[in-house]
Amino acid sequence: MITEMNGAVKNLRTASPDVMKAFGDMSRAAHAGPALDHATQELIALAIGVATRCEPCIAYHAEGAIKAGATREQVAETLAMAVYMGAGPSVMYAAKALEAVDQLSPPG
Repeated sequence: MITEMNGAVKNLRTASPDVMKAFGDMSRAAHAGPALDHATQELIALAIGVATRCEPCIAYHAEGAIKAGATREQVAETLAMAVYMGAGPSVMYAAKALEAVDQLSPPG
């Protein structure tokens, strides 16, 4: 999914360069704050992806959380909060998020 979305986002960047530049700037600014570490930022984004039912967001932020050093236990606790805040439909997307983390995590 990430590979497919990377191509689609690249096409969108070509079609709407000003909007996508502004989005990239916003992303960098959101990640620049000193109060939260990168893993926590990615876990928040993952929870929001689950609550808003955005499968590509789940994939990107599952990958981001893993790369930032989030543990499976931290992901599971984050997903529990997303389910709590998003109710039944979030259960289904939380399951997808945990599956994405398991697929993207190194074995062991």
